[in-house]
Amino acid sequence: MNRRHFLLASALMLALPAQAQTAWDSTLEAAKGQTVYWHAWGGDPKINDFIAWVGEQAQARHGVSIEHVKLASTADAVARVLGERDAGITTGGAVDLIWINGENFAAMKDQGLLFGPFAEQLPNWPLVDVAGKPAVVTDFTLPTEGFESPWAMAQFVFEYDSTRLPEPPRSLAALKDWIIANPGRFSYPQPPDYLGTTFLKQVAYGTLADPSVMQQPLDEATYDATVAPMWAWLDEVTPALWRAGKAYPQNEPALGQLLADAEVDVGFALNPGRASAEIAAGNLADTVRTFTLEGGTIGNASFVAIPFNAAHQAGAQVVANLLLDPEIQARAQDPNILGFQTVLDLSSLADTDRARFDALELGVATLSPADLGPALLEPHGSWMVRIGQDWIARYGVAQ
Repeated sequence: MNRRHFLLASALMLALPAQAQTAWDSTLEAAKGQTVYWHAWGGDPKINDFIAWVGEQAQARHGVSIEHVKLASTADAVARVLGERDAGITTGGAVDLIWINGENFAAMKDQGLLFGPFAEQLPNWPLVDVAGKPAVVTDFTLPTEGFESPWAMAQFVFEYDSTRLPEPPRSLAALKDWIIANPGRFSYPQPPDYLGTTFLKQVAYGTLADPSVMQQPLDEATYDATVAPMWAWLDEVTPALWRAGKAYPQNEPALGQLLADAEVDVGFALNPGRASAEIAAGNLADTVRTFTLEGGTIGNASFVAIPFNAAHQAGAQVVANLLLDPEIQARAQDPNILGFQTVLDLSSLADTDRARFDALELGVATLSPADLGPALLEPHGSWMVRIGQDWIARYGVAQ
């Protein structure tokens, strides 16, 4: 461990209560020499390179190695843990850490397949922005309860060409008025595409009398009345959509191409850095910018979890804590590395750590974390299954 990392670690340890410090010292000691088998999606070379770099940091700082087990689907890692459980393997399991999604987290938590709670005992946990980014403790409406630790954020942003639209609409009501006043200049991907579905969630948040009801399973008895304002909003704008709502782009790239070709004036994405990356690649005009809506936009977090029978639980906790380190978080947010949004509360960071984020060149179209606004929680899955089905019945068209 070099002097800078030693001083940072020492400062964090001094901030911990004595009992917690002793426990973490024991974890660090147990982790030395361990190889953590991190089962994570392997389909993006940039992410693979980042995980390899985190492994270098883990080795240099703590004597912990990372072996990236590249997955095509998170369900593969879950199936392996489940198979071990069924075979009576309660210790020494092959999976130490999983980059997990909401559906699989719910399944593993329900079946008692997770180690923990551990996340809120990590030394770096106090740096996490729990108040401003509630998705870091709620995974698609399921409280994480310390059984998984966040490491990256995504948030819904709108994209627009500032030369054609100097002042974009910043509320759902204003967006509706703008669409109607500018027919043919707006569209969204056809559900069940994930981005199109996310747009429907955003409309629901902006129109339902009490959007918090979406944090619970839908109630069939009140569903129709609850979502009626959402359908009213969509009914008003649909005739004014691109191609009069008789055709829709299939996915995010297709919507992005409409914006690039100036067929629409407003697009959107779940990656706040998408527009800047496309500008840098020469695919979008350098006058494209991003904005969010007053009151916030849909956001979610990426998490890591530790199986109940992981062979190297100490090393896995060390890696989870390292992923919350400001240096690692700032590197992940660098658009030249990943462009992921941080899970940290920048106002809680020491000046030297805050400077890492302030120094990032996020790209000409990328909002700063402070300017993104609140991240709204994902609704319970039952809402979007039903809304998606009803959308197809009301507006769906053959592609």
